[in-house]
Amino acid sequence: MDGARSTDELGHLLGIVAAYATDYLTRTAHDPVAIRATTAQLREWFGGELPAAGADPAQLLHSFIAAAEPGISPSTSGRFFGFVTGGAYPVAVATEWLTTAWDQTPVLHTSSPTASVVEETVAGWLVGLFGLPAATSVGITSGCSTANLTGLAAARHQVLADAGWDVGHQGLFGAPTPRVLTSRGCHVTVSRALRLLGLGGQIHLVDTDDQGRMRLDHLADLLAATTGPLIVCAQLGNVDTGAVDALAEICAMTHAHGGWVHVDAAFGMWAAASSRLRAELPALAGLARADSWATDAHKWLNVPYDCGVVLCAHPEAHQAAMRARADYLPAGPAGSRDPVDYTPEMSRRARALVLWTTLRHLGADGVAELIERSCLLARRMAGRLATVDGVTVANEVSLNQVLVRFTTRPGAATGGTGIVTDPAADPAAEAADDAHTEAVVDAFQRGGVGWASPTRWQGRTMLRLSVCNWQTDTAAVDAAVSALVDAHLRLRSRHQPDAARTLARPPSQPGSPDQDLVTEGTA
Repeated sequence: MDGARSTDELGHLLGIVAAYATDYLTRTAHDPVAIRATTAQLREWFGGELPAAGADPAQLLHSFIAAAEPGISPSTSGRFFGFVTGGAYPVAVATEWLTTAWDQTPVLHTSSPTASVVEETVAGWLVGLFGLPAATSVGITSGCSTANLTGLAAARHQVLADAGWDVGHQGLFGAPTPRVLTSRGCHVTVSRALRLLGLGGQIHLVDTDDQGRMRLDHLADLLAATTGPLIVCAQLGNVDTGAVDALAEICAMTHAHGGWVHVDAAFGMWAAASSRLRAELPALAGLARADSWATDAHKWLNVPYDCGVVLCAHPEAHQAAMRARADYLPAGPAGSRDPVDYTPEMSRRARALVLWTTLRHLGADGVAELIERSCLLARRMAGRLATVDGVTVANEVSLNQVLVRFTTRPGAATGGTGIVTDPAADPAAEAADDAHTEAVVDAFQRGGVGWASPTRWQGRTMLRLSVCNWQTDTAAVDAAVSALVDAHLRLRSRHQPDAARTLARPPSQPGSPDQDLVTEGTA
């Protein structure tokens, strides 16, 4: 194929994708929020042996799009409330196209000066946005899984170095044994990172309260029994309730024992960008006292997957845990930044580019507005659901998570907010309510008005609603609430034929979550 023909074909192929992507992303505002294909259908369309002959690229793209879309999760919709999954700002989508076209490998400053300088700039912006110490080092990762791994690798390096052991050169065999304290509600990526670092056998669980926050009294007991290297993993945003650990107290207690505090903040970290939320959540005041933090940008910042961030208050420990050098990796100009020093990955996407354009598009005020609006919408959703008989909002809605349980029993789990665990509850009745909640979730997912996912909380089945898409507004929230209530009452009527239909209504009392609500998404 000659150069001119190749260029013409590229333009044609990109035109196909541009036209489709524009149409698809526009349609998500009103299309049903549902997955339309079964696994069997997708295997039929995509499976089989690899043909010997190739395919025409334009025809291939058309057929690929037609087969793929029915099995695509509707996660770009403002009515998608599942898995703490954000959408993607238009400028972020466009930047990702540029990132692919440029196809950089940001290992070193030398391999991509633009990617290196952009990452350096984004690092400074994020440190300022989150209110962290000015010297904090930053790495851009694939997500919080790698960010937690990186932060905890830095922690392992430092606590063992403090004990006179160089884990980078001496390994773990014969090393002093670190003790790792995590809450019982810690995210699976934290425990997996600890296993990968050879610390899985050193994990000790700290009891939590009814919101999933680490109990300080139990932490104190475990710390009192701890000698030697110590790592404590705190949470900013429990994956189910959104609860925030008492960070200031945890940091003070841990540091008094010579330990390192790592904060898993996959989505909750972005709350620190809002002065309003900092005032509402005193626990955020201790954020800057931690030693390392992990977060995602592809959740609440609404950049496309995948993009995470690790931050470390001790750059030397961070780089000592991650740095990789070889003769074929040339040093850049004096003072330049080599991204390879801050994450485990060498070959990786230039993820900082989309962070730069998205942050620059929003500005600090726009980031704060996005986060605050999501929290207000979550409170609105919780307030409306809590007015319905047989519905309980099981968490304190402090961030963007709403945890809901539905019951078929008259007088049980009636409208209101509060934890639903009852030690004296009839197991058969609780199992029936689990099944009813699962049925409501299934009906909601199939209905197409919105989409959310179930979870298990304190041994009970719950619906977990997460508000983090930049396009979500009051109309999307109210439509989702109405669909959930309709499903609940319709399914409940099978168990209670004479049950009164109680409609969800927005709170009207002073201080309701409706007040000062921003209804339009940021462009």
